Amino acid sequence: MLFDHLVVGAKTLAEAQAIVENALGLPMQPGGQHSVFHTHNALMGLEDGIYLEAIAPDPAAPKPQRPRWYDLDRFSGPARLSNWACAVEDMTADLDQMPEGVGAPVDVARGSLKWRMAVSQDGTTPFDNLWPALIEWPPGAHPAARLTPTRVRLKRLTLVHPDADTLATALTTHLNDPRVGFEVGPVAMHAVFDTPHGERSL
Repeated sequence: MLFDHLVVGAKTLAEAQAIVENALGLPMQPGGQHSVFHTHNALMGLEDGIYLEAIAPDPAAPKPQRPRWYDLDRFSGPARLSNWACAVEDMTADLDQMPEGVGAPVDVARGSLKWRMAVSQDGTTPFDNLWPALIEWPPGAHPAARLTPTRVRLKRLTLVHPDADTLATALTTHLNDPRVGFEVGPVAMHAVFDTPHGERSL
């Protein structure tokens, strides 16, 4: 697995986008509408080939026929860093090595962009959504290459969970990324960034 992107969830896209822009001091770019899950998003390119996504249910779309990804149907409270995703080259093979509850491959599209995402039947991921969603991009399709450079770099993503040691052991079997750390505590995610305005966090 490779670190792919961070996700800020909210009840509305305006809320998700505002918390990102206020925290990092830079504008996000328009994204679009997603098939299957009927969400919409805005994006911000980060350094090192990753990106930041603000996402929420799309009020202009009908209710999807299955629970939305990123557990958005049960989202409550203020907009916040709520999920993250890691890329894999062969999702079918890699899913056999993952914990129960990561999900099954779903073909998704946003405009002309198409990819596969592992999504569980209830839209969640293991460890109270701290396990990364798995994504498989076609060659040359990664959104980060299409986004305006911002000079924002992720320094640290901290995953906080009551059973952080078990999460760390399970995840580091698949992901070797020094930016990802673990702490014991109530479920939460914290990210620290280097930006043109200095260090900022979500």
